[in-house]
Amino acid sequence: MDREIQVAGTPQPIVEDDASLLALVQSGGEHAMAALYDRYSKVVYSVALRVLRDPASAEDVLQEVFMQIWRNPSSRTAARGSLGEWLAVVARNRSIDALRRRRPAVNLDDIALASPCNIADEALRGPLAERARTVILQLPREQRKTLEMAFFDGLTHSEIAEMTGDPLSTVKTRIRGALLTLRKAFQP
Repeated sequence: MDREIQVAGTPQPIVEDDASLLALVQSGGEHAMAALYDRYSKVVYSVALRVLRDPASAEDVLQEVFMQIWRNPSSRTAARGSLGEWLAVVARNRSIDALRRRRPAVNLDDIALASPCNIADEALRGPLAERARTVILQLPREQRKTLEMAFFDGLTHSEIAEMTGDPLSTVKTRIRGALLTLRKAFQP
């Protein structure tokens, strides 16, 4: 029940199973290689394209996989599952290898990295923060302590008054005086 096809003027049997095709490839049968290619090239190409996301690279992997079969058809053994499954795994592995060999298309030194802050402003902040520390350290002790409790400890005016035992109006006056001193220190 073997059917025949004409290849270069000579009739060639059409073989249905993969093992027979591989045996014919091993004996140099180009028609068998063509039949394998026709049968599995779409699977190999689609796996490669899915991994590489580049048609040209996927075609390269397709060619490499089928050249491997042509050069060494016995590299695939029946114990490894069906030929289609084996070709899909080989295509995937070759594609991953191709990804690893790729060099970045862009020089990493030329990439501008996004920063959540303005670097120029950050550079100015250092000296400003140092200046603020100096001014705060020169404040009278009670005024500095009250300012630190309000801004660094996050306490309300009422909480500061309760903790220090000072009247609320005194706490407010000390904080206002400290802020006015800071403002004067930063005015040109």
